Amino acid sequence: MPATAGFSLDKFRFRSDSVFEGLPKADLEFLESKMIINKFRKGKIVFNEGSYPSGIFYLLKGKVKKFKADREGREQIIYVCNSGELLGYPALLAEETFCDSASALEDSIIAFIPKTDFLYILNRSQMLSTKLLKNLSHEFGVLENSIAAFAHKSVRERLALSLLILKDKYKEKGETAKKTEIILSREDLSNIVGTAVETLVRLLHDFKDEGLIETEGRKIRVLNAKALVKIANFY
Repeated sequence: MPATAGFSLDKFRFRSDSVFEGLPKADLEFLESKMIINKFRKGKIVFNEGSYPSGIFYLLKGKVKKFKADREGREQIIYVCNSGELLGYPALLAEETFCDSASALEDSIIAFIPKTDFLYILNRSQMLSTKLLKNLSHEFGVLENSIAAFAHKSVRERLALSLLILKDKYKEKGETAKKTEIILSREDLSNIVGTAVETLVRLLHDFKDEGLIETEGRKIRVLNAKALVKIANFY
């Protein structure tokens, strides 16, 4: 769903939550029987950049951030995963190490599907192979769009765009947009926007004074999405 008329968030959204839809019942039951369900507390690492995948991860509940860290440990959050999305499958299919790290943004429930079991179904299911290929192509496009959108924008523009994307991520089914609460630490939000926490706090204060958002502790509610679209300067 677009945030406002003429502005679509689809170009910033992965589609791996649809990968298992429509698979034969036997294949789904096999995958479900092989899933190892784990609870991840907020901040717990799901996988580390540079390690080899021994399977894939299926986010059943919660949110997970994909990020890269520099030598000083400073993070750049690349993407926020929602319930229903797959993690780690590009590295597994490429037989390469993870190109980024992932950790729980909030208490989450994540299913692990071992490599041999996932590849068994993949090798016998043309439908799953086709869906994964389409998703890999789409995810590449999402990352390209994100790079293009953030490369030459001011911090104010990047924050406006990030809030629109996050509002879409945090919206619960059946919830009105103005009631959607983005619940993130200021540090995580600054790592998404790509700026210092102090700069982020100042800009959030400006947005609040302008009537664009309201805040309550870590919670942020978007009040004027149309104005944020205009500020983001991205169509």
